[in-house]
Amino acid sequence: MDFLNLAKKRYSVRSYTEQPVEADKLEKILEAAHVAPTAANLQPIRLIVVQSEEGLAKVGKSANIYKAPLAIIVCADHEKAWVRPFDKKQSGDIDASILTDHMMLQATELGLGSVWICYFKPDILCEEFQLPANLEPVNILAIGYSAKGMGDTNRFDTQRIPVSQLVSYEKL
Repeated sequence: MDFLNLAKKRYSVRSYTEQPVEADKLEKILEAAHVAPTAANLQPIRLIVVQSEEGLAKVGKSANIYKAPLAIIVCADHEKAWVRPFDKKQSGDIDASILTDHMMLQATELGLGSVWICYFKPDILCEEFQLPANLEPVNILAIGYSAKGMGDTNRFDTQRIPVSQLVSYEKL
């Protein structure tokens, strides 16, 4: 599958079957995160893979994961993230986003659905998983088999602004 078709196939899944994600598919998803670029190659991201009923219940105290059989908590390590010297912008959120996108697209290629969750209670997640102060949960990626099939690859024609409104050349 070429990249653009893969990207169009991916959509936010909010209804999953009970079928667990196979270990070999999870390994490929984690490998996709492993090869993702990070600022200055500092690799300041830590992933917490959650599959057990108990672990998923802990995540569920913080966020709706739509009964997905797998959740990956994506955390930025503020002690390791690169900092832009001019304005002190830290790259942790950006690096976490790049890893999450790689994992979502790999999941799609494997026939799995996913949803990127930023609407969660970080304090509860930190408490439930006993995260140290330097680790900030940036997002949760819920993954599993979609109960409703895959997304309409033509939806971008009506659900996105035209490219001409998205892009400008040399000026705004």
